[in-house]
Amino acid sequence: MKYIHFVGIGGIGLSALALYLKKEGFEVSGSDIRETKITKKLINEGIKVDVPHHQQNIQNQDIVIYTAVVKDDNPELIEARKKGILTLSRKDALPFILKDRRVFATCGAHGKSTTSAMLASMVEGSVIIGAESKQFDTNMHYQVSNNIIFEADESDESFLNSNPYVAVVTNAEPEHMEYYNYDLKRFYGAYKQFLRSATIRVINAEDSFLSTLDDMEAIRLYPSRDIKDIKTIIKNGEPFTSFNLKDLGSFEVWGIGEHIALDASLAILASLSERDLQSTKERLKNYRGIKKRFDIIQKNSDFALIDDYGHHPTEIRATMNSAKKYAKLMGLKKITAIWQPHKYTRTHDNLKGFVECFSDVHRLIILPVWSVGEEEIEIDFQKEFKKYDPIFAQNIKKEEKSLDIIQDKKVLKSLDEGLVIGFGAGDITYQLRGA
Repeated sequence: MKYIHFVGIGGIGLSALALYLKKEGFEVSGSDIRETKITKKLINEGIKVDVPHHQQNIQNQDIVIYTAVVKDDNPELIEARKKGILTLSRKDALPFILKDRRVFATCGAHGKSTTSAMLASMVEGSVIIGAESKQFDTNMHYQVSNNIIFEADESDESFLNSNPYVAVVTNAEPEHMEYYNYDLKRFYGAYKQFLRSATIRVINAEDSFLSTLDDMEAIRLYPSRDIKDIKTIIKNGEPFTSFNLKDLGSFEVWGIGEHIALDASLAILASLSERDLQSTKERLKNYRGIKKRFDIIQKNSDFALIDDYGHHPTEIRATMNSAKKYAKLMGLKKITAIWQPHKYTRTHDNLKGFVECFSDVHRLIILPVWSVGEEEIEIDFQKEFKKYDPIFAQNIKKEEKSLDIIQDKKVLKSLDEGLVIGFGAGDITYQLRGA
């Protein structure tokens, strides 16, 4: 049995890998800079977690795996290398972890977590995704099987190490371009390499790049002609989408919006490589959404609070369309968006898109940038978002029946009516939930 230590184990991606290896029979430990719900869960699963990082956490481990945000000056990496212990980035550890499994890998700038979780509802196997599936109440669901449903990450080319048997690509919109040195040829080349490495390929053939891959054998989805009769259904305040797919008949899935029908359709087409049509339809009904993706955390007759992970203009625009439909069906008249920008580079590179994607809100509240350790880039939010007359706040605080907007420890406004939706990949999710 090997002893594996994870530096940055509290991250949503690394924690899933740690849980998987624990179930596979490895001895697992880890560390992070602070205690969180994720680290507490890992401890409950029998994994030793130390806070914060410290050289003493490195003892007799066989392998040390570290998250992408950890730098070479981390005391645990320094100690491990001093002791001659093998150190691997998450990216470089994937071939060891995924081994010879049949990996159903989903990637894309948007929708990969949702599509992965939908696919996991239909295909039997272990599940490793960068979000918490409500169906399994975890980001790692273990099953004794040769199959792994895996959310592959293009942000650092780690999807090239995911050993896909089935490769699903939701879209190939340029993102994380700072990693690729703003080289589109390298960026698209990575997607080509990912797809070529798979036995079965499922792609959104209306994506501007994926539509050019005519010489590659793949199952192609043309959303505008293959997905028809999209309808929104509300059941006990929960949104569902029904649609017809190609000549396969009708399907129903949790969620709201055309992008939900698209993600579900890709997952269905991938699932049909394993399952018959009828069981695919029935199993898809087990999908109940994922946490932080149009996650309805509070609702009553005149107020709904939604947490959404959207941190790119395309994602926010799609979710805003869903929010408008949901608000109308629930009789909620106004939409307030609370945005926590995620990373200076992303905000700067997509500034025009961010300015445009909030066009349907009645009120916009902007929180400080969640920097992810980046150096600050000067962005004049007041000027750029002037047309919204936004409220700038330091944080928000969840109360029993309202949400307080706070600046300098004073409540600027209390939100207790209409639809309020928070966007961001930082700690806004915990602020919205009062955690």
